[in-house]
Amino acid sequence: MENNKPLDEQPVKENTSKWKQWVKRFGIGGIIFFTVKGIITSTLIYFLGKNFWTIISNYFTALFD
Repeated sequence: MENNKPLDEQPVKENTSKWKQWVKRFGIGGIIFFTVKGIITSTLIYFLGKNFWTIISNYFTALFD
């Protein structure tokens, strides 16, 4: 059978923000944890990547000397 409800009576979606969804899913502690984890990971990638070729070249230089 057809549904003869007018279009005006469609259920209204709640317009919740992403922050509220994240807090509901992970909690405040989870958001702090993932933020700190991201900062530490980004810092390690930056500093290790910055010195990567220097470390590798020194290793092979010392290996073949």
